[in-house]
Amino acid sequence: MKRVYLDYAATSPTDPEVIKSMEPYFFEKFGNASSLHAYGQEAKKALEDSRHNVAEFLGAKPDEIIFSSGGTESDNNAIFGVAEALGDKGNHIITSKIEHHAISEPCAVLEKKGFKISYLGVDKQGIVSAEDVKKAITDKTILISIMHANNEIGTIQPIAEIGKIAKAKGVCFHSDAVQTAGHIPVDVNNLNVDLLSISGHKFYGPKGVGALFIRKGTRLGKFLQGGDQEKGRRASTHNIPGIVGLSKAIELCSKNMKKEAEFQIALRDRLIKEIPKKISDVMLNGHPTQRLPNNVNFSIKYIEGESILLSLDMLGIAVSTGSACTSSSLEPSHVLLAIGLDHETAHGSVRITMGRWTKESDIDYLLENLPKVVHKLRAMSPLYDKK
Repeated sequence: MKRVYLDYAATSPTDPEVIKSMEPYFFEKFGNASSLHAYGQEAKKALEDSRHNVAEFLGAKPDEIIFSSGGTESDNNAIFGVAEALGDKGNHIITSKIEHHAISEPCAVLEKKGFKISYLGVDKQGIVSAEDVKKAITDKTILISIMHANNEIGTIQPIAEIGKIAKAKGVCFHSDAVQTAGHIPVDVNNLNVDLLSISGHKFYGPKGVGALFIRKGTRLGKFLQGGDQEKGRRASTHNIPGIVGLSKAIELCSKNMKKEAEFQIALRDRLIKEIPKKISDVMLNGHPTQRLPNNVNFSIKYIEGESILLSLDMLGIAVSTGSACTSSSLEPSHVLLAIGLDHETAHGSVRITMGRWTKESDIDYLLENLPKVVHKLRAMSPLYDKK
């Protein structure tokens, strides 16, 4: 059976060159980067070389980068770290209704501790208004956290504009760039951010490693206790193989990103154009052009997205109904509800995301089989019979 992977937003295959770069650090160069002997110093050199590469990729300085276990830790560190460091200044945080749970859940925890959280709405295409951010700022606001691009519908946010507002008001600004880093340009200075999160497995690096950009002068509480690694900002023995892999993945993205994005946009736009021709009663979720190069999200009425996912999986096609982090939930996507979809329509969403190894023939195979799956499921749907 032909197998087609179209769920790159959930995770990406690790590039073989990345794996090759990591291998020596599991056995030959296995030292602890905190050790003073030759083994340790060999690992430390790899650590700092990698830090330099990540910083250069993001337009940052090496000492503004700390390594983490991934996007969730980086996001949590940003939210809880600012709350701890600036809690004496204010207790107000601004975020949006479409953030990943790695942002919204820490905010919910802080709410229970007395913080005030403003959850800004979005328009029908999933865009946060910079003007709404400006209006929400008070003299108690200590942090704004708006994702660079949404993980479900792919809409890219006006981060640079929001960053200018935050800077003018003297408010710390964080952006979750987990879905954008390695796929579109992410420069911390152009985006006007103080904090920014990335995760290796979203751009062909290994799982379990990420980074947090912390602009010099930004106050941030210590997230993990136990050691003085990362200049006291993040305790824990360094994951040198993972960090080296993250660095190599970034190096490859630096070389290939523009060409890959152009190809993926062509595939994306083909799906946006052809799926509504082949299937009735479908709607595109997210902005038609101001979206990630590799992301397509459709709501297909009268059937459930989970049924589509499972039916396609039986044909060897892997897609998603939204975020992999909430795939076990029976609740409709909070993102789709935020853009105005009713529960029934939101349940019929399918996310298709492409990557480095997606081919034209993969899209051909999807376009051949998706209409058949929808026709079969609608034939069994009482909702479709009543339309």
